[in-house]
Formats: sequence, C-alpha cells, structure tokens
Amino acid sequence: MIPVRGFDGAKVAVFGLGRTGLTAARALAAGGAHPLLWDDKAASRDQAAAEGFELLDLSTADWSGIKALVLSPGAPFTHPAPHWTVDKARAAGVEIVGDVELFARAVNSAPAHKRPKIAVITGTNGKSTTTALLGHICQAAGRDTRVGGNIGLGVLGLEDMHGGAVFVLELSSYQLDLTSNLKPDVAVLLNITPDHLDRHGGMEGYVAAKRRVFLNQSKGDTAVIGVDDPYCQRICTEITAANKRTIWPISAERAMGRGVYALQGMLYDATGERVLEVADLLRAQSLPGRHNWQNAAAAYAAARGLGISAGDAAEGLMSFPGLAHRMETVAMLGKVRMVNDSKATNADAARQALASYPRVHWIAGGVPKAGGIDSLTDLFPRVAKAYLIGEAADAFAKTLDGEVPVQMCGKMETAVAAAYADAAASGDDEVVLLSPACASFDQYPDFEARGEDFRAAVQGLTRSSSREGAMA
Repeated sequence: MIPVRGFDGAKVAVFGLGRTGLTAARALAAGGAHPLLWDDKAASRDQAAAEGFELLDLSTADWSGIKALVLSPGAPFTHPAPHWTVDKARAAGVEIVGDVELFARAVNSAPAHKRPKIAVITGTNGKSTTTALLGHICQAAGRDTRVGGNIGLGVLGLEDMHGGAVFVLELSSYQLDLTSNLKPDVAVLLNITPDHLDRHGGMEGYVAAKRRVFLNQSKGDTAVIGVDDPYCQRICTEITAANKRTIWPISAERAMGRGVYALQGMLYDATGERVLEVADLLRAQSLPGRHNWQNAAAAYAAARGLGISAGDAAEGLMSFPGLAHRMETVAMLGKVRMVNDSKATNADAARQALASYPRVHWIAGGVPKAGGIDSLTDLFPRVAKAYLIGEAADAFAKTLDGEVPVQMCGKMETAVAAAYADAAASGDDEVVLLSPACASFDQYPDFEARGEDFRAAVQGLTRSSSREGAMA
C-alpha cells in the first residue's frame, strides 16, 4: 500500500466503494487521514463497515468540515450530469480528486531519490494488453515492477514506492479526468475511437480527457503516440510542435521516418540512425493480429523510454504469455479453437478480433454501445454464424439479417454449446470467438465475469467430451 499523506487528521469523503474506493480509504487512513465512506449500494457499505471504516451518508452530511472528496471514476464528474456528490462538494468548496491524483501527490511529495519511474498507458482499445505487456518486459529485464490502475490492483494498493521501482499504470479517461498532477516519465496514447461519449459530453471532451495523459510532461520525458487514427495524429503533431519531450510515434500499418512501426508482422525501430528489425511478431503467439502489433510497438517504445535495451525489450515481447479475456485461447477442442475476447466491449474492439481470423463462429451481445455493430459490416463475410446473447440480441439480429445466419441464444452456456456444435460439424479448423462488442452489465458485473462464464461453458464441453469418450 502507498500511504497518502497531507491530510493528517482531516476528514476526507470517499464515494464509491469498489476496488479503487476502498483502496483509497485504506491509503488515506494509513497516512493519517480520517476517511468517511459512502456508497449507494448497501453491500458495499457493509464491506467497508466490516473493515472498520466510518460510514457517513454524504447526501445528508455537513460538508463544511470535509477537506476533499475522493470520487470513484465510475461516478459522473461532468456529463451527462455531475454526480450529486460533485454538486455537494462544489457547493461547499471541497476539492474533488481521484485515487490516481492521490498517488501523484504522494510521488511528487517524496524526495527525488525515492521517486519511482512511472509509465502510463491509455487509449480506447488495447490499453490492458499493452500495460500487461510493458509490465512483463520490465519484469523480464530485472526491474522492480508494479502493474495496476485500471487493471489489477488500484494504484494505491500497489507496494510502496522507492527510487528503483517502475509503476506501469493503465488509466481510463474517467481516471484522467480526476487527475491533475501526475507526471509520467513515459506516457502512451494508443488510439482514439468514439467511446464513453455520454460521460465526456461528446467526442471533443473524450479526446481532451485522453490527452491529459501528457499534461505535465516536460523535457526528458517520453510520449508514445499511435498515429493510425486522425485524433491521435493531430495530438502527435501538436505535441511534436511544442517540442518539450521525446516523441515516439507508433504504427501498425505504415513505415515512418522516426518511430516504431509494424509491417506485415515485423516490428521495426526507426528511432536511431538506421532502421532496426526488432521482432517477428508472427512468431509471438500471444500477440495475434494488427491491433496487437500496435500494442507491441507501444510497449517496445515505452520500454525503451524507461531505459530498457532494445534486445531486452524484444525478448520480453516474444515471451509475453498473454492476458486473460483478450483474444485468449482457452481450449482447443479437436480442430476448434475457443477464444475468449470478453474485453471487447465495443464494436471497434471486436473489429480487432474479427479481423484476426478468416472465419469465425461469433458470440456477441450484451449492453450495446452507440452505433451497435453497424461499423462491422465489412467483416460480416468472415462470420460463419452469429450466436447472440443479452440485451443487444434483437438489435444485432436486425443488423445481421440477410448477411449472417443468426441464432438467438440468450445465455452464454447456450451460445457456447451451439457455436461449438456447428464449428465441430464442419470438420475443418474453426474458431469460436466470444467478442461481444458490448458492455457486460445486463448479465454480469464486469467483462471478467463474462469471460469466466465463457471459460466455464467451454470446460463444461470438455467434461462432456471426456465422459462421452469414456463411455465409448
């Protein structure tokens, strides 16, 4: 844990008692603050009380004695309307921060020789894989590495800092909106496509939130920016013109005069006097597809920005074991590959998986994002059949009508069984792909739970096949 100091004896309100909220409360208490906790959910309040924290109904509380509000990134800060705690805090003149801002202040207040290196990864898609990949590269290179933020542990729950440590943090746009003093040694912006627009008041607000990752960087820091979409291209041009830091553009589709790029699976380093072939990503089994080539380019560039050698960074790419729920092969059932891509919570993320295989039996559905799967029509010829679940099933069926055979399955277990049966019946090499293009909240608390349900359903098929084999 990283104790949060600077609030000695002061009352600090904490709203939202999920992973980051409870972690922040523990860190505040460890630093001498008096945290006051609240959540709209009784179960979350009960968990906090069981840990000995004081609960305070912030909707009726006197805010005059509260020094700060630590807001969960899941609570709206500005759009579509500020959360009621935000309104109350502003009315009382109370500062509003997130857990990452508390971490930033803890780092900035530490003596220079005790401050760790910090790498931050954000983007619409690929940030979890890139974060895990960079963490793996750093660990394999012998660095004392802590990985967290929007993946794994909340940042304040990571082991306390020291001068030789490296913190590799995935941050969402929600977290960046609540952060003002973070100064990453390496900041990575992978890509930007429309997402979470309701929470940012539109595309302009979403882009501005992502750009905040570079807010406090200065000379000596490194910015790694994907240039395969127009939003990031513009940001790269603007930041390069400011000429305050080292800029490493990355691409998974074009050669560049300076930067790191992948062409047809070969990763190139064009940051020096000559272009170097870094790694043949076609041989990296845990990094299939063009989108993972961008992730690899970003992780490699970030590792170099942290002072890791080109050779060590390349070795780390090739030994990466992969990340659960991101194009994860959970089983090979005969000639059928069962792939868990539950992290694909929007159409653009699902595009990456669909484009990686020539033919798929596609399990999709959940809580749809704006636009549904309309943007994926060019990939429909790759879909042998779609197996639809969750709230989006009817809308997706209409989009697919006449283009792709559809089976309405409702639940995961039904979809997995049907997709496997059809795939196995072909007798060819086939892929059953869970890549929902939707949020999970209609049937699951998060995408991890959805992915684990897929895994359990596949394991059920495996057990059934074993029993049938034994009976035969």
